[in-house]
Amino acid sequence: DLRLLVQVTLENPTYRILTAEDGRKAVEAVNQHRPDLLIIDWMMPGLNGCEAVAQLRENPETASIPVVMLTARDGLDAKEETSSLALAGYLAKPFSPLELIKKVREVLET
Repeated sequence: DLRLLVQVTLENPTYRILTAEDGRKAVEAVNQHRPDLLIIDWMMPGLNGCEAVAQLRENPETASIPVVMLTARDGLDAKEETSSLALAGYLAKPFSPLELIKKVREVLET
């Protein structure tokens, strides 16, 4: 459901949206397509979002892709746990479609 919400929210001629149903498939998709931005959920089957991002950061070809983490874990604990991942931002669930659009624009324009 969350994947569909993100896809529908961002779908427009400006963005090409790729989705993956788990962390392993997300890593495969990023390695294959080299997106401008990765929006990833912390809690996913297979590899969780943090594990997937850690793998991507180890690859020089994907290490600099900006990542926005979607998480129900908000606050200092989440930021400390992900500090080594060099995330471009967080969105705490539940979030509004407008928050998502604003965050994507913010990250892509920097």
